[in-house]
Amino acid sequence: MNKKTLRDFDPRDKRVLVRVDFNVPLDEHQQITDDTRLRAALPTLQNLLGRGASLVLMSHLGRPKGHPDPRLSLAPVSHALQTLMPEARVRMANDVIGPDVEVLVHALEPGDVLLLENLRFHPGEKAGDVGFAATLASYGDAYVNDAFGTCHRAHASMVAVPQAIRARGGPVVAGLLVEKEINYLGQAVSHPERPFVAILGGAKVSDKIGVIQNLLPKVDALLIGGGMANTFLAAQGRELGRSLVEREALDTARELLQQASDRLHLPVDVVVADKFAVDAQAKIVNVDEIPTTGMVLDVGPATVAAFQQVLAPARTVVWNGPLGVFEFPRFAQGTFAIAHTLADLQNATTIVGGGDSAAAIAQAGLSDRVSHVSTGGGASLSYLEGKELPGIAVLDAV
Repeated sequence: MNKKTLRDFDPRDKRVLVRVDFNVPLDEHQQITDDTRLRAALPTLQNLLGRGASLVLMSHLGRPKGHPDPRLSLAPVSHALQTLMPEARVRMANDVIGPDVEVLVHALEPGDVLLLENLRFHPGEKAGDVGFAATLASYGDAYVNDAFGTCHRAHASMVAVPQAIRARGGPVVAGLLVEKEINYLGQAVSHPERPFVAILGGAKVSDKIGVIQNLLPKVDALLIGGGMANTFLAAQGRELGRSLVEREALDTARELLQQASDRLHLPVDVVVADKFAVDAQAKIVNVDEIPTTGMVLDVGPATVAAFQQVLAPARTVVWNGPLGVFEFPRFAQGTFAIAHTLADLQNATTIVGGGDSAAAIAQAGLSDRVSHVSTGGGASLSYLEGKELPGIAVLDAV
């Protein structure tokens, strides 16, 4: 990793602006239903506080469209954070910028934490507004990015704020979570221990064309499942019934199949249903026997066995996207079987991309049995595509 980190500056008696990812799920009563992202930020926050800093935390939550929405306030996060960090004094600002916020910022003492209100309550955040960013930057002496899930966005808090901090001579570094993400994903893409196997699922080929094109020259095997496998099977001339198939992506799928040769592995059997519903009638069929009225909603047991055989000798595995409609228990078996396979691999580095893959491995209760679960679905996808992430590019180089 060629970016500076927490270890490269002394935060003592400094106010540190920390961009965190507290975009947590809330229920209808504004109660947090999963605090994983809060817990993921704790090592960085506790490191800085333990070294004598005061913290100003910035995060977005949901999509409030540039104006305040009480349903998307970070107030529940403030309460949860205080519970998780009883040793600190956690306060909540009622806005992102403004006179009231400045009073709270200047009252901070070492060991104090101030959480700003939802960044996206201001249109300047998504617009990358320099004036908005300059005000935010005035609240800190240093900047730490620990929000990997937003690193693919060139928003004000991700790019313009650190640029303004650097212009004043302040350090702009990666937090422990971002450092971990870069190390795991970067190593997998650049210098994987072999055999290197990638597993890609999800609904659409079009969402992951860049990932496939970037990984194909690097992997020893690429396993394809989920709805996107339907498009590849259709590109081979198979009948897919009423399954999701991206007709506009068929030519691309054929090109990728040709490039991949025998390194790209598709399902050999599938679970088909009569409708897209939790109570659908289902059966297992060979991919050459999909009925005209059927919908493919999961990979079958023969496919799982074939994928397990490819995975058995792997030393590096990257998994992004479920292999079926795992939200429905009947069609989650393929996804969960692969999750267990990864958890049981010996002497392998196993990396699970964010989003649905992370949700699936969490539901299987296996998050602590893989090497790394990424906290950023879109960001990890962009990284696997080989794209430069704005939130990482802006950090101080070593």
